[in-house]
Amino acid sequence: MSCEVTVARDLRGALLALARPGAPTQVLAGGTDLMVELRTGRARPERVVDVWKLDELRGVRAEAAGLRIGALATCAELRRDPRVAHGAALVAQACAEVGAEQIQARATLGGNLGTASPAADLNPALVALGARVRLVSLQGSRELDCEEFLAGYRRTLRRPDELVESVLVPTRPAGERCGLRKVGTRRAQSISKLVVALALSVEGQRIASLRAAAGSVGPRTLRLSALEGALLGAPLELAALRAAARRSAHDDIAPIDDVRSSASYRRQAFARVLATLLGELTGASACPS
Repeated sequence: MSCEVTVARDLRGALLALARPGAPTQVLAGGTDLMVELRTGRARPERVVDVWKLDELRGVRAEAAGLRIGALATCAELRRDPRVAHGAALVAQACAEVGAEQIQARATLGGNLGTASPAADLNPALVALGARVRLVSLQGSRELDCEEFLAGYRRTLRRPDELVESVLVPTRPAGERCGLRKVGTRRAQSISKLVVALALSVEGQRIASLRAAAGSVGPRTLRLSALEGALLGAPLELAALRAAARRSAHDDIAPIDDVRSSASYRRQAFARVLATLLGELTGASACPS
């Protein structure tokens, strides 16, 4: 099957191509997902717009509200950018978990969001940080919380005429502690069985703030609301952390059996990984029993 390919030279050209009436148009950025899907036949688009050459979608810059990251920023670029290390360290941690070096050189921030795979490594970090995604079209722009934007299994709130332009990571509070853990079949170059991202702060001996998200444990990236509710204001006690992790494994996630793992394994591993990560970030002692 052949398809019509438009190589956009500038942002307006890409938006004009997306606004054309007719069959929906697939956006091609780094191609780490789409090229595989084209080969396997999972994706059969009639039209493709290649946005890889658009400088308007690249770059990292500081803004009053936080760090603005272009949609075409690659994992390799984000890993080595000192501004990301300072203002969005959790994103840099997630980028280190994405495939091999060759994949990291092509995989993009906007592509992770746009594909909306429940196994995406970057999206839990973005949700845990309260990041917002900016969408642009010929009619203008709008911003949505990444949590809201990731609406379902490989489904987003992007309209067919819109393009992911950038992501804003809000300015991080002083003393924030962040962590991410990924579990896969092997240490590297593995699609996640589960991934957990946390951003929290501590005042005295209590958890003062907490945002948490996870991937590969439901049809989309999930906010861990039960965990947040259980631990906000809670004392830094290992027993409380373990109990909250077990509750989250029951209330927050909805894993399934698939080719990578079983639902039962995911729940058990999720509770243990979550409790361990919480213990490390809060200073409570490590490994859960």
